[in-house]
Amino acid sequence: MTRHITLPAGFSAAGVECGIKPSGKKDMAIIAADRDCSVAVVTTSNQITGAPIQWIRSILPRGAGKARGMVINAGNSNVCTGKAGLADAKAMAVLTAKQLGTTPEKILVASTGVIGHRLPMPNIRRGIVAAAKSLARRNDSAVVQAIMTTDLREKSAVVQTTIGGKTVTVAGIVKGSGMIAPSLATMIGVITTDAKISPVLLKKALVGAVKPTFNAVTVDTDESTSDIVAVFASGAVGGKSIAADSSEYRKFAAAVLEVCEALARGIAADGEGATRLVEINVSGARNDGEAEIAAKSVANSPLVKTAIHGADPNWGRIAMALGKSSAKVVAEKLTISICGVKIFARGTGCKFSPAKVSKLLTADTVAIDCSLGLGKGKFTALTCDLSREYITINADYTT
Repeated sequence: MTRHITLPAGFSAAGVECGIKPSGKKDMAIIAADRDCSVAVVTTSNQITGAPIQWIRSILPRGAGKARGMVINAGNSNVCTGKAGLADAKAMAVLTAKQLGTTPEKILVASTGVIGHRLPMPNIRRGIVAAAKSLARRNDSAVVQAIMTTDLREKSAVVQTTIGGKTVTVAGIVKGSGMIAPSLATMIGVITTDAKISPVLLKKALVGAVKPTFNAVTVDTDESTSDIVAVFASGAVGGKSIAADSSEYRKFAAAVLEVCEALARGIAADGEGATRLVEINVSGARNDGEAEIAAKSVANSPLVKTAIHGADPNWGRIAMALGKSSAKVVAEKLTISICGVKIFARGTGCKFSPAKVSKLLTADTVAIDCSLGLGKGKFTALTCDLSREYITINADYTT
């Protein structure tokens, strides 16, 4: 059995079924530390937030502190459920804390699924007790399955590095397939590490890793009400705590970035109805900010995404998407390539084999490179194609 979230020393986890999902699949998970540890979070910037996000912000107002674990349910997001929903989120923390022998303020809560319905609390209580009794270091796959909704693939990543003469492990899991266009965080992601590091530095590493990874992903332009990424550091490797502005911190931050990048790519590849991962690489922008704007404009274009699904090398749609953005774009300086084949340059289309490029567009990963020719700014957005299956999935999501 593949291990990831419990591979770092100091953690155990469990995933069980408690009857929230109509399918009867696993829908409740607990990830627990052996003792209080450093924790950092980033959460959605959507103005409408779920009760679990509100709970986390109340116990971690600065986005970092100490925690003992996290409880997650799938199938119901506990969003727009009023004071009763917030009480339910707190009840999840209270019951989990009791099972782990700690206080509610040390328990993070996350919920994912349909919006606007109260949690079935009898099921929730039963699931938390069952998960707590099942905590172990080899339940990793069950944990990932328990946090999934429309996901088709389990998404996890592990990176190991040497810091201070000790092997440090950073591992992560994430769920996310639709309602994906994050800002500050994305979907529900949990990262564990046995590194010894302060909450403040842990948050710095997480925030630095989020922008080029999770924040680079877009499936459908819709930012979830329940987005969160949390990272727990047990410190189980011992030794000195990682110091700020040190080579040890840079190595740790690089490991966190690598894990986040792998998870982000997994989300884009597993977008609802997706048949391929798409990289939109923009370079030559006036600055990185404009490169991001331009890249996401292409990545979010339904016309571009459907053309990719149909293997149609329609460069006009790409040029249009770049031009409609607020980034500076000059047609005469613009170059566009698909899978390494130049199709547009100096204000007009290039000669190329449509059949050849069409075949390249059927690969599992498609790269679209856009050079704006105006500066040194660059950014890569991750997305997927837009298929008929996406419509099928979302047309009857609640019915």
